[in-house]
Amino acid sequence: MSSNITFCDIKGKCILSRKYRTDPLITKESIDIIPLILFENKLGKDFDNGFSAEEDEFSSTVSNPIVTHEGIHYFIVQYNDIFAISLLSSLNDEKVDVFEQFQFLREVCDVFNTYLHVLNAKNLRESFAIAYELLDEMCDFGIPQISDIKMLKNYITQTNRKFLKSVEKRKDNLRPPEQLTGAVNWRNSGIKYKKNEAFLDVLEKVNMSVDSNGKVQKAEILGQINIKSRLSGMPDVKVGLDDKGLITGNQIFINRQRENNGDLHDSIDSMDYDGTHGNSENDSEMILEDLKFHQCVKLSNYESNKTITFIPPDGDFTLLQYRLKCQSKSIKPLVLCETQYHLHDGSRLQLIVRLKSNYKKQSIANNVTVYVPITNEYDTPSFKHNHGKVKIIPDETDSNKNYLVWKLKNLSGGKDYGLVAELQLPSTNALQKKKNEYFAKLPTRVEFQIPYYTTSGIQVKYLKVNEPQLGYKTYPWVRYITESGDNYVIKK
Repeated sequence: MSSNITFCDIKGKCILSRKYRTDPLITKESIDIIPLILFENKLGKDFDNGFSAEEDEFSSTVSNPIVTHEGIHYFIVQYNDIFAISLLSSLNDEKVDVFEQFQFLREVCDVFNTYLHVLNAKNLRESFAIAYELLDEMCDFGIPQISDIKMLKNYITQTNRKFLKSVEKRKDNLRPPEQLTGAVNWRNSGIKYKKNEAFLDVLEKVNMSVDSNGKVQKAEILGQINIKSRLSGMPDVKVGLDDKGLITGNQIFINRQRENNGDLHDSIDSMDYDGTHGNSENDSEMILEDLKFHQCVKLSNYESNKTITFIPPDGDFTLLQYRLKCQSKSIKPLVLCETQYHLHDGSRLQLIVRLKSNYKKQSIANNVTVYVPITNEYDTPSFKHNHGKVKIIPDETDSNKNYLVWKLKNLSGGKDYGLVAELQLPSTNALQKKKNEYFAKLPTRVEFQIPYYTTSGIQVKYLKVNEPQLGYKTYPWVRYITESGDNYVIKK
């Protein structure tokens, strides 16, 4: 239960503050002292490189997101150049759910970011009226109520409305939205489509670190099941998964989520469950570490028959999110890239890049891109390759580094392609040689997308839609996509 939610800029200056409950310990001075609390705990972040010397001391990485000062707990979340802070009295310690506080603050920031297009200090100051209105609807007496953006947009808008009829003739204007009063608060009643369709996408992002010998050092899979619902009425949808027990075999996650079930989207905290599958050889398996369901999922049905049953929201939504920790024996690199640096007499740099696919021949990777780090001091580049396009682009974060970018429209399974690039180096001194040796040790990053393929092997057995009142025919569609994550790298 939060007593106060305050938004501050990067210097700790209060932008807006909403008081939810009267607390003898939380006063105006508790808000005024926030800059000092942030400064002493070095919770700032270098958002603007133009700070003065005093402001530079304020900027740092978050070291302690929970601060206790004079009997008041400050829960702090940073979003762009602002701080969202929840204040709670230590008198109510037994009623405080720490993870709920952080999750709700994050939900509030995401809602503000949607309404303001970009959540920052300037936009928040200019739109403080709608921010207060959102805070009033999202929380009541310090207890989180509504955080679904689709529900909020039904009755908190940013456009002017004209009343064509008087209030006496339009009594429906006084009624609250149906989502607030109905049992299914994420879906409106009376939705109709001429053609009823349901599109299901299983998307997996693979983060992987591969050594020079092609062996996986560490890997993880970030997966999610996305659904686009274009269904009439109030349909019951059932999704059956063939996941080899990765998700359906972890009963402890379901029990934990039932305990956390509330108005916010259900979430599961990160946990490590070695031995959850009941197999003594878990060191060679994939292990479920995170699991998150949409609030529409009926967890009781899932617990009993391992079937995901739900009444879907209208439009696009994420039904399920999961994270799998992969041991080196349980996964292989999908795309291998070998890069060799050859420095000839300090005046010419030769790069040999070999790209190889490591999946079945019937699969094809699309939009394959290889990023090889190189120096920014070069002249007269030349390339020899038999597939794709090559160019050199600067690094946006490091002015001394460029990238040799090799783009291929597609890469079939079992294929092997090569690239030879030569760069003339204007400088031959020891510093330049050391600089090139440094770039030669940096890993190569690869991006790709493989349709009709899942790394974890998760498959959808069936997607059934039943609307008992309308009884229409549905057209379900299922698609699988595997793509590289933000950290798919091959070391040299």
